[in-house]
Amino acid sequence: MRLMQKATFAAGCFWGVEHSFREVEGVSDAVSGYTGGTAENPTYKQVCTGKTGHAEAVEVTFDPDAVSYEQLLALFWSIHNPTTRDRQGWDIGSQYRSAIFFHSDEQRQAAEASRDAAQTHLGKPIVTEIVPATTFWPAEDYHQRYVEKNGRAVCKIAAPAPVEPAAEPAKRGGLIGRLVG
Repeated sequence: MRLMQKATFAAGCFWGVEHSFREVEGVSDAVSGYTGGTAENPTYKQVCTGKTGHAEAVEVTFDPDAVSYEQLLALFWSIHNPTTRDRQGWDIGSQYRSAIFFHSDEQRQAAEASRDAAQTHLGKPIVTEIVPATTFWPAEDYHQRYVEKNGRAVCKIAAPAPVEPAAEPAKRGGLIGRLVG
């Protein structure tokens, strides 16, 4: 039996983020939810007020023998703009912030190193939070696999950040699109 690991990322609206991570070979699950706030068992309606402190996030369960945490970080940087505080595209509010919630000191170190590497490709400072993982609350059922249920057109994923990752994650069905330079 393989030892699975968790990774938690916030990169704007969780629908597209979840879908992107589900596409990665070696990811066994990606769940949309809320983390980083103060309310117990928050609802979407509560999180949208911005008063709970939660971010819309995705908890990724992955096999580190099939995909590395560093590869997941490379995908994270490529699917959102880490230079906008509390905003991704039209979505504005602290619940849409860019954040990496680390589950171990090794993940923290990898996240900081990847942030520093990504910064060399960006003209603006990265504002992504790198903070310890706290309780992750799965979002309501209708948010899970939202893009699969409703089509890609319902989720406008922002242009990827111009990041040249050290290692490209394997993706089911093709290469991960990204802009470089």
